[in-house]
Amino acid sequence: MADILTPALGESVTEATIAKWTKKVGDAVKKDELLVELETDKVSLEVVAPADGVLGAINAGEGDTVVPGTVLGSVTEGGAAAKPAAAPKAEAAKAETKAAAAPAPAAEAAVIDITVPVMGESVAEGSMGKWLKKSGDAVKKDELLVEIETDKVAVEVSAPADGVLTIAADEGSTVTPNQKIGSISGSGAAAAPAAAAPAPAAAPANTGSAQVSGSKNETLSPAVARVVGENNLDPKAIAATGPKGNITKADAIAAIGAAAPAPAAAAAPSAPRAVGPREERVKMTRLRQTIARRLKESQNTAAQLTTFNEVDMTNVMALRAQYKEVFEKRHGVKLGFMSFFTKAVVAALHELPAVNAEIDGTDIIYKNHYDIGVAVGTDKGLVVPVLRDADTLSLAGIEKGIGALGKAARDGALTMDQMQGGTFTITNGGTYGSLMSTPILNAPQSGILGMHNIVQRPMAINGEVKIRPMMYLALSYDHRIVDGKEAVTFLVRIKELLEDPQRALLDL
Repeated sequence: MADILTPALGESVTEATIAKWTKKVGDAVKKDELLVELETDKVSLEVVAPADGVLGAINAGEGDTVVPGTVLGSVTEGGAAAKPAAAPKAEAAKAETKAAAAPAPAAEAAVIDITVPVMGESVAEGSMGKWLKKSGDAVKKDELLVEIETDKVAVEVSAPADGVLTIAADEGSTVTPNQKIGSISGSGAAAAPAAAAPAPAAAPANTGSAQVSGSKNETLSPAVARVVGENNLDPKAIAATGPKGNITKADAIAAIGAAAPAPAAAAAPSAPRAVGPREERVKMTRLRQTIARRLKESQNTAAQLTTFNEVDMTNVMALRAQYKEVFEKRHGVKLGFMSFFTKAVVAALHELPAVNAEIDGTDIIYKNHYDIGVAVGTDKGLVVPVLRDADTLSLAGIEKGIGALGKAARDGALTMDQMQGGTFTITNGGTYGSLMSTPILNAPQSGILGMHNIVQRPMAINGEVKIRPMMYLALSYDHRIVDGKEAVTFLVRIKELLEDPQRALLDL
């Protein structure tokens, strides 16, 4: 017997909720076949079968909360499911009768399924975008049909062959890897699969009755029982949406608000407002929803404050202009400003470790590594890939690393590992013309540096007014861990290193 265990859930993630089992007890399973999907605050995870056999037990039901190492169930190795073993002769006879009776399988052999591709590490589901073709349309092999959006990237799905398209998953629906979302028929019989659709219409009636009976069932999972007990809920009054009429944790939580009479009046504002004649309603992408949620969580959690300074870019610009051609010939990459800022940030973080730390409960975690997040704007939204061990990189290494991460971000090819674990973030609004901003922290980090547009301004230099290329710098920081003195000192240190680049070479 092989146990099915909850895997490691990722950095700073301590628990997950069981979203869905794909098999029932007694079903035959293959090694590495998807058995259960877990949802955390950050990502969805897939748990696969540890061996061939039969799903012998399910220890945690849908909606239950689990932690890494929890035994979710077990697989009886070498077992066989009861149903497939029953009456093999009868089944074989039925198969032969069907094969002889109708030539339909020959036509079906020409139908090729369109399935959801693997969408990236730790990405367990996505949302269907808009189909570029309709059911019944003729398509060519490798022609783009639809985009699937996930929290991190967009995945393109193309036609696997020439033929006629039949769509099986509508725009906006949630899909998982290897799920069938349509098919290509070489025979042109695109409407054939739709004919079977009316048959499942009877299923909702059974589902409804199961929910009624399930709501009277007092056998609850531990997570649901805890929510019910803590809030004095009546299990019989909770509408069940889980399989076989079971009450899920989400059902119990939803019932908390429904049980109170006062919030009933608050349901009205949740209805979407009417769209005017010159307005358009568009559903937010998963990536945009994730960005919105994380930024709001950051504002609600940290005591955010922003302090400003300005830097004279004369010397850095002169150094860059003097060596940029030689630099590009030598290293094969252009010399930009980001490498100078990254070097200056790492030096300042060495001096002021609180800005490179994070709060974990009542503890402070000081990080002795310097993984710098670099905010990148894409067509899909803002992402922050991480440049690892920036303190060990040369200017050329930093420019190459940032260039590679930016390209991967724009191509939608970033992995989860490339977007997690940063210790500090730099965002450059100056590329879009921003003069000043107050960046929002990239939680759980304690600091983010905002670069801005370089503008020629009159400055007082040794009693004389001179025109200098000036940039405003903004440091947003978590005031719970970083004091004002440290924040100002951090910015002053960066200013000194940029206005006199030789200081970095001499480690001053």
